Order: sequence, then structure tokens, then C-alpha cells
Amino acid sequence: MIDRATKLRFRRLYRRRRRQVEDLGVSAEENIELHFFKRLARLADVRRFVVAWLLLVLLLIGGVIFQAKALGKYYEVVKPQPGGVYTEGILGQFTDANPLYASGAVDSAVSRLLFSSLFRYDDQNKLVGDLAQSITADDKGVVYTVHLKPRILWHDGMALTSEDVAFTYKTIQNPDAKSSLGNSWQGITIATPDRSTVVFTLPNPFSAFPQTLTNGIVPQHLLNGIPVTRLRSIAFNTQDPIGSGPFKWEAVEVSGIDPADREQRIALVPNEQYYAGKPQLNKFIIRAFSDEKRLADSFSKQELTGAVGLTSVPEAGSKSYAQAYNIPLTGEVMVFFKSSDDIFADGKVRKALVMGANPGAIIQGLGFPVIVANEPLLKGQVGYDKTLVQAGFNVAAANSLLDSDGWLKNDKGIRVKGGHPLSFKLFSQSNSEYAYVTQALQKEWRAIGVDAQVILQQDTDLQTTISFHNYDALLYGVAIGSDPDVFAYWHSSQADVRSPNRLNLSEYKSSVADQALEAGRTRSDATLRTVKYRAFLDAWRNDAPALALYQPRFLYLTHGTVAGFKPDVMNASTDRFTNVQNWMIREGRVSK
Repeated sequence: MIDRATKLRFRRLYRRRRRQVEDLGVSAEENIELHFFKRLARLADVRRFVVAWLLLVLLLIGGVIFQAKALGKYYEVVKPQPGGVYTEGILGQFTDANPLYASGAVDSAVSRLLFSSLFRYDDQNKLVGDLAQSITADDKGVVYTVHLKPRILWHDGMALTSEDVAFTYKTIQNPDAKSSLGNSWQGITIATPDRSTVVFTLPNPFSAFPQTLTNGIVPQHLLNGIPVTRLRSIAFNTQDPIGSGPFKWEAVEVSGIDPADREQRIALVPNEQYYAGKPQLNKFIIRAFSDEKRLADSFSKQELTGAVGLTSVPEAGSKSYAQAYNIPLTGEVMVFFKSSDDIFADGKVRKALVMGANPGAIIQGLGFPVIVANEPLLKGQVGYDKTLVQAGFNVAAANSLLDSDGWLKNDKGIRVKGGHPLSFKLFSQSNSEYAYVTQALQKEWRAIGVDAQVILQQDTDLQTTISFHNYDALLYGVAIGSDPDVFAYWHSSQADVRSPNRLNLSEYKSSVADQALEAGRTRSDATLRTVKYRAFLDAWRNDAPALALYQPRFLYLTHGTVAGFKPDVMNASTDRFTNVQNWMIREGRVSK
């Protein structure tokens, strides 16, 4: 119980507190009135001062933010980033991804992206292992043993073994398979002592054998049960190819009915199990164009990341951010004189044509850089000898040689002998590069009294002309490769109509050259090979079966820079994909 005295004390305390609160409220009102509302009227007098301070504060804040950003960029660099879709336009048609049958620019590109090979060339044009970890040869250069890298898988997850390699090459050897690679594999036996080892036994020593192991390997577990005669037409080749390369098949799409408007799109996705690491690109799309103009237009509109098959940068494309890569190929552009023809059976005529041409002036007019070629071997190759190059440009010597040979000029300036004019048909491919070169040669040879009639053909027609040797002379580029074995182009056996490929385009026959070529390809020692090839080079220079001009170039066009693409020289156009798994087309800022 609270007594009455306590209640009175609490009541007095409550009243005292309430009066204090009331007094504080009145005091607060008086202070606000005095210090705020009465001074508010004077704000106009100091507004400039207040605004100035506010602007200064804002300026300081903005400066701090700007400096922070600037310092952030200082400690950052622009670097390539993974991702993006790479679209490459190629002039040609897609018909077959199977490396046993792939032909043409499109087929070869698709096959190279899908299928790995035992060996490949790196961006320095050195032969390195792809599926192969190592290769050894016996003392005679007849038995080659290849060891595979471990844990390589097909796109479907199955293990790739030596049995797949043996199956690939035995299929190539089978004449019923009708592979274009078959002729070079006859007589070679293939054994698989274990799942990671392949042994090749050659009928004769062949020092360039490792260079032949760059074709794609196909899966035995998918193709073994199919009759060899049907391999060319199976769905595996065009609808669902399974390889072990950096990219996997996704789909193919065809648009356009008219052949001139027809376009094919092949979509590939990264192989996440690729032994060299998953590709950095999200997708690789190849667009095959039948018409060069449509390819150029598509590149100019920046619908393509890269383009293959154009001879120059499209005019509209040159105004955009276009990058042109002029990459030398290990081959030679030559004029081959068919020595079985009456005119070119005369060695003095061939020599005069060589001396009557000025390769240096022709090269300067090409409009792009190339490497001069002056003998059947390339500069830097084993066997190349700068003292055994072809005869140089000398109009006076060419005229004198033809005069002494009985070829005299008539009133039209054309040389005639026995009532026959010194006239021949010069065939080549119909493109701007070869059109220029043939016209330049035509003019130079006309100056020494020779009538060269230029005939330019589309590629398909020209291939038929070459297959049947239906030409007098031929301006054409041939692939040599990193190894100097040019047996196929100059040995007399390769001029025979029964020869599988008949690549001796000059139909050149020389017992001295034959012996030297045979000896050179069987020696592995570089010094000894050089000695053996000297007799061939000397015979070739004296006989002049062809006019060497320059190494061809591979023109690769891209929009912007493709990080990771940096080949110095290539053996074939598909060598551009040597490190495609590292290509990147995106850029982003990262900390240093």
C-alpha cells in the first residue's frame, strides 16, 4: 500500500516535470523564431556564397570520381577474351568432311577443324605432333614407329587408339575406297603392337615420310562395319562426322536454289575434351559461297569475321577495319613448258623464254609481297643452291639464242621456223592475279618475237585441262611443302599417262635428274641430300623445263585482329588452323 504522503510527493514531481517540458517547448519556439525564421530572410544576401561552396564540393566529388576511374584504367590493360562466334566465308562448295575424301577449300577447312592428324605444322612451319607424341626411324629409314599421346577421345567419348590409325591408312590403301591419298600409300605395311603404338614399314627408304602423316584420322568403331565401296556416300561424311579435332559438328544448312546463289553454312561447336584445351570461341561457322562477288559483298558488310578465296581486299571492306594477312606458301608459281610438244621439245626455245621473262618486274606489279622463286627448290630448304638458279633476264641473249636456232622474225615481228610460227597457248586460272601475270609474260615474250596466246579458265575447267595435259604451257602454282622432295613434279615416271597423278606438268624427262631425285629422297642426312640434289638442279637449269616465278601467297582477310592467329609461312591453306583453339575475337579490360 502506498501511503498518502508518497502519493502527494509523486504528484508534485509530475507537475514540476510537466512545467519544465512546457518551458523547454516555449524556449525552442523562441530560438527557432530568432535563429532560423528571422535569419531566413537574410539568405538571399549570402546565396552566392552558399552556391559557390556547393559547387566547390560537387567539383571536388567529381574530381575524386574521375581520378579514381583514371587510375583504374592506368592499372588495367585491354586483353583478348574468350567467347564470340567466328564466321569464316570460303569460296567453294561443301561436299565431304571425311578426310579420306575431302577436296577443295571448304571440305579441307571443315575436315581440318573436325579431325586431328598424327602430325601437323605449327605457326613456324615446323612439323610437330598432333595425335602423335613421338616418331622414330630405324637406321635404314624404312621402319617408322609412332607413339600416340595418352587419353585422346573421339567426339562421342570413345578412346582413340592405334587401331583407329591403322584402320585409316589401310582404308586409304584399299583401291575400292577410291581415296585420292591411296597412291602414296601402296606397299606400306601397318602394325599395332599396342593401343598407343603404330609401326609403318616402307618398301624403300623415304626421308620425307613423316610429312605424309598430316591427314585426318577417322574412327574405326563407326566405320569398320561399312563396306568400303559405300564409304564415299555415307551420312557420316556430311551429316554427322565424328572426329577428335578442336571442334565438333553441330549442323549444316543450305540456302538458295540457283547454283550461283547457293550458300552452305556449317556450324561447329567447341570440343570440350580436346587434348590441347577447349577452344576459346563459342562457335565456328563456315559459310561456303559459290560466287566470289557475293563473298566479297558479305565481307564488306561485315557479316563475316574472316574470308578465304578473295584475291584482294574488297573496296568497301578496305574502308572498314579490315586486316589482310599475306602468308607465303611453301610452293611455287611456275610456267610449265610441255616438252612433248614440238615447240617445247626444243631446249633452246625453253631457255630463250626463261631469259626473255623478267620475274622481278612481274612481282613488283602484283600489288602484294611475295618471295622470289628461281629454281625447283625453295630458299631455305635442304638442297637449295644459289649457284644453280635459272638463267636471269637477258633479252639480248634470248634473241641471240633464237636466231642461232633458226627462229627468225617475220614482218609482223613473230619468229618463224620451217613455216611454223613460234606460237603457243598459255593456260591458267581465271583470276586477277594470274590474269596480270599471263599478260605481263605475253608482253615480254612478244618483245623477243614469241606469240603466247593466253587462255584463262575457271578452276573446274582448268583442273580437267591439267588432268589430261591439254595445254602447251601452263601457269600454275604447285605445293612443295617443308621437305624438298619434288619427285612427283620432275621425275620422268610422273609424266607417264599411266601415272596415278601425273604431276610432272612439264613432262620433263632426264635420266640425270631421275637418279638425283631418287637418291635425294632416300637420304635423311641433310648434307648428303644436298649433294645428291645438286645434279638434279644443274640438269633442271640447263634443260629449262619451266620458268620459276614466285612463292604463292595465301590471302586471309579478317575484320579486326584475331588473337592467336600468327603464321609466318604455311604449306597449305588449312595450316591457318594450327592453333585455332587459341583464337579470340573479343577484348576486355583486366587488371595488370
